[in-house]
Amino acid sequence: MALPVLAAGDPRVVTGRDHIDRPVRWVHITELTDPASFLKGGELVLTTGMPLPDDPTGVRRYVDELATVRAAALVIELVRRYHRPPDALVDACRARGLPLVTLAEDVNFLEVTQVVHTLILGDQAEAIRRTQRVHEAFTALTLRGAGPEDVLRAAAEMSGRTVVLESLVHRALLCEPSGGTAHAALTGWEQRSRATPPADRTGVRGPEGWLVAPVEYQGEGWGRVVMLPGPPGTPAPAAFGPEDVTVLERTAMALTIARLTHPASWERTAHRNALRDLVEQRHRSPADARARVAALGLPTERTRFVGVLVDVPAEEDTARTETRLAEELTTTGVPALVGLLSPTRLGILPALHPSRPWRQSVERLSRAARDPAPGTTVSVGSPVSDLADVARSFREAARVAEATAPGEPLPAGRSFHERSDIGLRRLLFALRGDTRIQEYAERQLGRLLDHDARHGTDLLATLRGYLDAAGNKTAAARAGGLSRETFYQRLRTIERLLGRDLGSGEQRTELHVALQALDALRGR
Repeated sequence: MALPVLAAGDPRVVTGRDHIDRPVRWVHITELTDPASFLKGGELVLTTGMPLPDDPTGVRRYVDELATVRAAALVIELVRRYHRPPDALVDACRARGLPLVTLAEDVNFLEVTQVVHTLILGDQAEAIRRTQRVHEAFTALTLRGAGPEDVLRAAAEMSGRTVVLESLVHRALLCEPSGGTAHAALTGWEQRSRATPPADRTGVRGPEGWLVAPVEYQGEGWGRVVMLPGPPGTPAPAAFGPEDVTVLERTAMALTIARLTHPASWERTAHRNALRDLVEQRHRSPADARARVAALGLPTERTRFVGVLVDVPAEEDTARTETRLAEELTTTGVPALVGLLSPTRLGILPALHPSRPWRQSVERLSRAARDPAPGTTVSVGSPVSDLADVARSFREAARVAEATAPGEPLPAGRSFHERSDIGLRRLLFALRGDTRIQEYAERQLGRLLDHDARHGTDLLATLRGYLDAAGNKTAAARAGGLSRETFYQRLRTIERLLGRDLGSGEQRTELHVALQALDALRGR
């Protein structure tokens, strides 16, 4: 009605104002008493009113036939036969919910059809071009071997809607939000997903009106891809159109092919990505992090989390270790994220009930990691009760790992290292790359090391024995297999070379720290 060709006729909506959003498929000019026999639905019917029956029964039949074939609207010109719409026509259109539009001025109906049909055909041609672009885009993704992340990202960009990939057990493995957040899309995911029945073809399902399409693997159902109409609780968005269906169908097809070309477990990949995002704090918000982790099946409320790092000696052993630990956690009923953080390092985030002793669970996990590969090192951070603090727990575990030399002996009754194990020696080992540590050790012991190198002596061992004996010369001489006189003479030489007083407790402490730093620099 806003088109100039119709606006010139001063159009007025008499009935069916709630239905004027109906799409117009075509325009039909008629002066027949039974035009419905020539209609297929969706037509904007234009008439001068000349063929309308005189009796109310005939008018009702005329309107009933138009409504039955689902005509878009009836437009009547009030110029020739009528100057106001007949009451019988108004009543009949109102009863059937058929929009009735009157034109107070003369309108060239032929021009109306030309203008509207040009628009319709143009829209159809543009829709065909858009569909072709969708097919070309997904074909290109498939040919270059794109993974599921790329496929879902493309679907979200093309549709402007949030797209989610889930497994058969209703775990949301991937989510590409569009115009919203992961928190809005994934909150309560499993319950909402189970309320949306499965389907063997693309269609709108469930109370929220999700558009879903099945994803197969080797001819069997593997999961499904979901396009959300909008975040829960928001005003109703635009209904899904044919282009949305095309995008989701091509998404499902591309994912089916990607599942064949990327045989690695997508569940493991989802865990790995979620874990990395937590460790590196790459989530947009804590709410997004909780929603994503919960959608993968981990509890996030009233839960204790512990950051665990497993360093494997050989890169080729990491995949087997990852699978074995995931199976161990499943067997023991401990929900957890397990994922590769670097070529030889695995991260594990168990979600434990607060009443469950966390050390017992980590000990069992650590033994499962170490038994087949004795060189494996397990480092643990402090337990936290909020998912937002998980990154801190993993940072602590990383510091423990940095302070643990290969082959470091374990505390009695424990197969993992934790923060309380870091003493002076481990602290200096972790800081051995710092040039200040290197400079300190050289400044304190350099002249003594130079003397031993030039003269073939071993005064450093004498100093170490003396400091280990806490300044007890007699005990140190006996432990070194030296006479007291010889030992005393060596101590005087050490004092002269270093310019230090070994009788000073403070100076002995400084030298002791320097010896520990020297050991760390030598990889001990």
